[in-house]
Amino acid sequence: MADTTVPQFFEQFPMQRVDSASLDEVLAEGAQALTILFLWGRDCPNCDIAKRALLLASERFQWPQVRWLHDNVYDDPTMATRFGLHGIPAFFVFAGSRKLGRSTSWPGPQAFIEAVEKQLNQLAF
Repeated sequence: MADTTVPQFFEQFPMQRVDSASLDEVLAEGAQALTILFLWGRDCPNCDIAKRALLLASERFQWPQVRWLHDNVYDDPTMATRFGLHGIPAFFVFAGSRKLGRSTSWPGPQAFIEAVEKQLNQLAF
């Protein structure tokens, strides 16, 4: 189902849609990249806050060596169960198929950027 509260978010901030059935295969394809998986839900106020922040300064959240994936966990509860979600939004960071970390809730733009850049520096991408 389409996201109605932040229209065209996924057209303006390109992320590849995945689901619980395709995630492992898509992660394996990105062995040479850092991957951020954005788990969100339709009509989720906190998810909308994150989306608006990402759009407000989208260039700050796009790194050449980072790819973004997303899934609406309201439509894909298997994904929520897989990651033991108790709230959304949730962001998971992967190097290839290896999960490096997670952020449950939106920490704010600067904290998010610093966390991603720390991972990039540690992995020397």
